[in-house]
Amino acid sequence: MLVDSHCHLDFNDFEDDMDEVIARARDCGVSLMLNAGNNLDELKNQLALSEKYPFVYAAVGVHPHNAQEYPDLKAEQLIAETAHPKVIGIGETGLDYYYDYAPRDLQIKLLREHIKAAQETGLPLIIHNRDSDDDMISVLGEAHRQKPFAGVIHCFSSSQKLADFALSIGFYLSASGIITFNKSGDIRDIFETVPLERLLVETDSPFLAPIPQRGHRNEPSYVRYTAEKLAQLRDVPFEKLAQITSDNFCNLFRKASDKGRREYQQK
Repeated sequence: MLVDSHCHLDFNDFEDDMDEVIARARDCGVSLMLNAGNNLDELKNQLALSEKYPFVYAAVGVHPHNAQEYPDLKAEQLIAETAHPKVIGIGETGLDYYYDYAPRDLQIKLLREHIKAAQETGLPLIIHNRDSDDDMISVLGEAHRQKPFAGVIHCFSSSQKLADFALSIGFYLSASGIITFNKSGDIRDIFETVPLERLLVETDSPFLAPIPQRGHRNEPSYVRYTAEKLAQLRDVPFEKLAQITSDNFCNLFRKASDKGRREYQQK
């Protein structure tokens, strides 16, 4: 059993062979997939996939690269979309100071709106972070002190400082194919010490295919390579690591479980 905790199946990269991609994932033991949000206009395509494939879930959010398309985004818009039973998270959202496709103050503004949506709904927040550790710690910390919320820093490739902070507020860290790359020793060092109960695995497909598939389109079945590397780093059997990360996913994204759905609907 494996869970791909973050992918983008609604991207055009998969439009010609979606059924085959899904079949390969299932053959590799991937039982659940979370199709993370990129922008609100694409949510309908995400939900269409979730309705076609019962084991594919969705999250609603605006990626920081797309912030300029939604300058007036409010938490209420995100909250309204969470009524759908297959929407189980808020995001991805966050800060990206590497590409700076959107002004930093606007990225921060939208991140705060996503946080409000997570606080209001109780759904976990999915964070994208690149070269923005200090501002990320500041924004998350300020909001968490006001009203705690759950979340994950997806595709974690940041500093030990951010890892320590995220763990201190109860967040999860998600390993992607980056941990298999030859020059990612610092990231592997961090994942060697993350508590097992705070680990997730993902593909972030179609991006960041792990070795031995690096250079090709990534897809959910390749999450196995990342999980195998993480199991090696943690010196635990692959089957145990797969079960732990799958259980962690269901503990965080509780609306994806039968029990979590019932509790969410009773709110």
